[in-house]
Amino acid sequence: MKFTSSCLIFLLLGAASGPSSAAKSPLFEDDSVMKAVLTAPISQAYAQKNQDVRIYFPGQWTYIDSEGATQRLDVSIRTRGNFRREYCKLPPLQLNFKKSQVGGTDFAGQNKLKLVAPCDSRRSAEEKVVLEYLAYRTFEILTDHSFKTRLIRLSYVDSDQKKTPWTTLGFVIEDDSDVADRLGLQKNHVPLVEFYELDQARSALVDLFMFLIANSDYSMLRGSEDEDCCHNIEVMVPDDADGGVIPIPYDFDMSGLVYARYAAPPKNLPIKSVRTRYYKGLCQPPEVLSAALDHVRSKQVEVIALYTNTNELDEKPRAKAVAYVEEFFEILNSTRRVEREIMRRCRGQDHLDAMR
Repeated sequence: MKFTSSCLIFLLLGAASGPSSAAKSPLFEDDSVMKAVLTAPISQAYAQKNQDVRIYFPGQWTYIDSEGATQRLDVSIRTRGNFRREYCKLPPLQLNFKKSQVGGTDFAGQNKLKLVAPCDSRRSAEEKVVLEYLAYRTFEILTDHSFKTRLIRLSYVDSDQKKTPWTTLGFVIEDDSDVADRLGLQKNHVPLVEFYELDQARSALVDLFMFLIANSDYSMLRGSEDEDCCHNIEVMVPDDADGGVIPIPYDFDMSGLVYARYAAPPKNLPIKSVRTRYYKGLCQPPEVLSAALDHVRSKQVEVIALYTNTNELDEKPRAKAVAYVEEFFEILNSTRRVEREIMRRCRGQDHLDAMR
């Protein structure tokens, strides 16, 4: 199927993003930094981080709502994730709220939320979390088909008093089921996705975004061993089944933008640092790639402003992040570099030729 550039840009902008009547979540409609306190047996939850089966521990979530009032909700916590759960001294948590309590609050409609937090107590670890949050926000600028996030200045209080209270920045991520409902999509539980099944316009956009943040830790075609497709990509399909598989990325801690201490490039790529951008996107028809490139270029000012105007990074890491993003747009604004660093490095040209 052939598309004009204007049609592809229309799709990328999210104009056909699903039912407009989908309920909005107050939590993710506000981009201010929420202030909250988590009181729970945190030390007990952390002690289970290396266990395959981990139980939820009951606690309390106290926060300042959009009206400036203090609100309290029951919440249960447990450690979550794969690599970070095992590696981090302070592993990420799953928050489980009670739907019967959240009505009429900033958490209306929420149940389970992933909380991303610093790996340890160093300031540099907090900076990595802010950068990952900005990566999510960057993709939100590029398309509605993305996970929404909310930054939180969270104080941790261990009810067992085994840990001294501490406060740091973290963020919560929209649940994948809520993303599907918001966009009129269905989660696609399959072992793999074939090249021809992908929504070309949206997969091209994902690949360019991953190039922007220098992330190679993803796949739109395969999952990790013994897991559904795909690796760090949620794949969804339209409710009416009229359209290709839509990839929605998450988990950007291995990217060059974030540059976590443990991040390393895949062994099959000819680079030594994740900071080095190397395009591993799928080959697309020229009109598809051209439209995706034009769309991302059209967002240059807005994307750079996101990093320039963030108050959650100190001056030096903020300037470093801005320069890193500007380097990406220098590539996109050079016909020669687009040809050399993107078009000549795409994967799956034989699959693309077979579709024609």
